[in-house]
Amino acid sequence: MRIAIVGIGGVGGYFGGRLANAGEETTFIARGDHLATIRDQGLRVDSILGDFVVNPARATDDPSTIGIVDFVLICVKAWQVPDVAEQIKPIVGRNTTVVSLCNGVEAASQLAASLGESCVVGGLCKIISYKVGPGHIRHAGVNPEITIGEIGGSESDRVKRLRERLTNAGIKVVVPPDIDVAIWDKFLFIASLSGVGAVTRANVGVLRSLPESRRMLEGAMHEIHTVARARNVALPEDTVERTMAFVDSLPADGTASMQRDIMNGHRSELDAQTGAVVRLGVDIGVSTPVNQFIYGALLPQELQAHGSLSERTAIH
Repeated sequence: MRIAIVGIGGVGGYFGGRLANAGEETTFIARGDHLATIRDQGLRVDSILGDFVVNPARATDDPSTIGIVDFVLICVKAWQVPDVAEQIKPIVGRNTTVVSLCNGVEAASQLAASLGESCVVGGLCKIISYKVGPGHIRHAGVNPEITIGEIGGSESDRVKRLRERLTNAGIKVVVPPDIDVAIWDKFLFIASLSGVGAVTRANVGVLRSLPESRRMLEGAMHEIHTVARARNVALPEDTVERTMAFVDSLPADGTASMQRDIMNGHRSELDAQTGAVVRLGVDIGVSTPVNQFIYGALLPQELQAHGSLSERTAIH
């Protein structure tokens, strides 16, 4: 089985590393010092489930040198997906399956727009991991899990094959009856926590303890739930209550990756998370005032982070 991993951060580095360590023909698509270190020293993964090193490791910054593969796991930041879809065209053949493990609810449709709907399978993951440095990934928490499924809910041989390969690599795999529900369920959690965390600069313990920030968090979740239901995504009625119970179980010092990027002045997934809630709400006629406030409050810094603030303000 030939597998390509696009984006070797905490997600791609961990899951790709597990696949390669289990003997799958896995190629890492990386760049810069990260690529050079993986080529020279292998990929090091420190994990609460056991450390390992993939050495030698197949790695490149040029997808056209790989050839057609069986599976592609997209593990980049959500805002990178449209560009990545174009870059991986040389490795996508008639029988290639492409799965996004990115945050957000638009990655599958973005991939399908460039590559065709027939090659795209829905997916998401759960893990706390991050890039420590070049060639070095740390899995710090959560029992890693990948959820995959055909858009529309049908069973397929390709989903079964990927599940088998991931399972053989020691990765827990879930194949839900409706992948759209699973994707939106995670989105409701991560977009709300990321947005409220970023606008308040507070950790999970503070957000859930202060009545004011807790109400904001619940309000953001209820808006996402309403948008999803309006788009015929069958999120259960108790989704917000279940998600808040999960938030209450998290370590008090926890923060979301989008929140950390914004607090560090980096480009973030604001448009793919909070921005998507607002945009999709407008499309379907659902008001999202909490998410609109969060998006508006964070947008100036976001535009500054990727160098387009002057372009957006020049004509006003």
